[in-house]
Amino acid sequence: MSCLNVMGILVQNRSINAKEIQEILTKYGCIIKVRVGIPQVENSSCTEEGLIMLQLCGTPEEVEELKDSLNALSGVKAEYIELKLD
Repeated sequence: MSCLNVMGILVQNRSINAKEIQEILTKYGCIIKVRVGIPQVENSSCTEEGLIMLQLCGTPEEVEELKDSLNALSGVKAEYIELKLD
């Protein structure tokens, strides 16, 4: 199991997608070590776009399942990278 996975999640339509995203993140909560949410702010108010960054500690299969679950939602794009030292 690796803890060197970082996932970025771009969210559009936050008010529509928030509940489903939260349910997915809760389902995979045991592999999420760090979660940082960054709302997009314009003119002192939040917009409907945001970015979530995760550090994951899980098997490649668990990380892939999480990514696929998020990408199945309309208006959500998740990508991850595994960092390795040579």
